[in-house]
Amino acid sequence: MSAKLILLAGALAALASAVPRPDTPPVYGPPHPTYKQPGMPFDFSYAVRDPYSGNDYAHQETSDGHVTSGSYRVVLPDGRTEIVEFSADHDNGYVANVAYEGEASYPAPAPSYHPTPSYHAPAPSYHAPPPSYPPPTSYSPPPAHPHQ
Repeated sequence: MSAKLILLAGALAALASAVPRPDTPPVYGPPHPTYKQPGMPFDFSYAVRDPYSGNDYAHQETSDGHVTSGSYRVVLPDGRTEIVEFSADHDNGYVANVAYEGEASYPAPAPSYHPTPSYHAPAPSYHAPPPSYPPPTSYSPPPAHPHQ
């Protein structure tokens, strides 16, 4: 029996020493190393010009893996064209040159739809019913208090 008691005491001591104490701060090591991946070269462009819908925009961009540069343009709602030429790298960040072509114009909106009602409001056909109870009778005021 004493062997079981010694074995149980040893197991409890091992378990108590394995549990981390809540008052000790966690141990942090140096951060994991990060490896900067080389950039991938690319080149793309697209353009949309649709006179029916008024869409007119384009985008062109190239990268050699280190510096990305390009431009885009878009027709703004006020009629001007915004042209942005940009470059971006890890040293200078994103650098943009924004220019506008044309003159801004703000024409007054002209409604293109004028709805007209397709029906006429019906005349009221409801008449108030006669009362189902007699009108209230009027009572004279109570007499003045005799002990005043």
